[in-house]
Amino acid sequence: MNQTPQAAKYRPATEIDALMPDIADPVAAADFPQTILRYRNDRAAAAVGLDGLSDAQWIAHFGRFAPLEGSLPRPLALRYHGHQFRHYNPDIGDGRGFLFAQVRDDRDRLLDLGTKGSGQTPYSRFGDGRLTLKGGVREILATEMLEALGVHTSKTFSIIETGEALERNDEPSPTRGAAMVRLSHSHIRIGSFQRAAFHEDKALLEKLTDYALTRLYGETPGDNPAAQLLGRVVERTADLAASYMIAGFVHGVLNSDNINVTGESFDYGPWRFTPLWDAGFTAAYFDHQGLYAFGRQAEAIHWDVAQLAVSLRPLVEAEPLIAQLERFPTLYGEAMQRRFCWRMGVEPGAEPGPMIEAAVRGMVTTGTGIDVFFHDWRGGTARDGASYGDAAWAPFRVAIADFSALPGAKDHDYWADEVPCSMHIDEVEAIWSAIDKEDNWGPLHAKVAAIRRMGEAHGDAPAVA
Repeated sequence: MNQTPQAAKYRPATEIDALMPDIADPVAAADFPQTILRYRNDRAAAAVGLDGLSDAQWIAHFGRFAPLEGSLPRPLALRYHGHQFRHYNPDIGDGRGFLFAQVRDDRDRLLDLGTKGSGQTPYSRFGDGRLTLKGGVREILATEMLEALGVHTSKTFSIIETGEALERNDEPSPTRGAAMVRLSHSHIRIGSFQRAAFHEDKALLEKLTDYALTRLYGETPGDNPAAQLLGRVVERTADLAASYMIAGFVHGVLNSDNINVTGESFDYGPWRFTPLWDAGFTAAYFDHQGLYAFGRQAEAIHWDVAQLAVSLRPLVEAEPLIAQLERFPTLYGEAMQRRFCWRMGVEPGAEPGPMIEAAVRGMVTTGTGIDVFFHDWRGGTARDGASYGDAAWAPFRVAIADFSALPGAKDHDYWADEVPCSMHIDEVEAIWSAIDKEDNWGPLHAKVAAIRRMGEAHGDAPAVA
């Protein structure tokens, strides 16, 4: 995941045609006053054969949205519903973004190039269809940090400043506008199935299920495609929930329209990384009940996946769907163990549960930061000068003695750094302030480089079991 992708040829796709016209509406991008290239992710572009574009070509495609040759002839705003903070909303869809193109990557996966801030659509309601430049910068930082920490995430592909001044209630205004493009493993979400079920469109449910299995999972549908798909989503989302915890990440808005059926994380609004292992830490100022707090994310994602099961009921009896849903807690526990050991750089052969419980208790009791803990204990032994002699750490010191280091766990020079690479709110604000006040992009580029170096040190995340 964190390695440089193999050079790939550009291979356009139009697989979404299999779901048209029932899944989306053709739309046009906004005509922006300016198109100033601010960020191009050539690492991600190399994986889909687009890194050879000149800056002018890049702007033409990802600022003016001229179609990519052989892919979609015009953008598509996808239709979906969703539970938002547990309240069903049938009036949503792509309100400030669209599916711009489909391509295949160096692993032959079907990927979508989708947008945010590209203009109004039939689902914009009262919104202006725009994205703030600050929102785009925050998305770069979120996706880069998550990728480095092993989370399966969309990639921030492009940020282009639009020359517009936007009014917002949640940041000083007027503020600069931007159009963002993200590269993701599908644009189909749980809410896509919910909409089909809401309209009692069994044919569309069947087409969505077939699309997800054949195009996204590369599987041949068996005797029970609906339960087969739900099983895959359960597996992927249980791993996703665990990966958030091990990264110390709080998404903030885990609504069912924000859960991708491939289990890939995407759409970063009020996200934060929690400095401490604090189950009640929230990211969204409007999450008054702590529904999506750090320690409740697995519960929230499981609940969303249950809504997918409900949506699939017209295709199959309840029993096989319930059986798949009931796998989630066990799979989540296994993923927590697998990913905790991976970030520590230790072999997961011994029973990791007690060791992890002791580590979490130690962090909570002593106020040790998540990033600091994993940095200090890389390879299963405390780094020189790190102080873990407190009695609160005694159970962990005993438990970790049974674990051995992964081969090469500390070979990268990153592990000799005195402090870990982190991404907390003060630094996010400082990076944005340099851009906002001085148009200084140096801190952002330096941070992306530092994050990628950390990702190289961690290596590829463990595969979903």
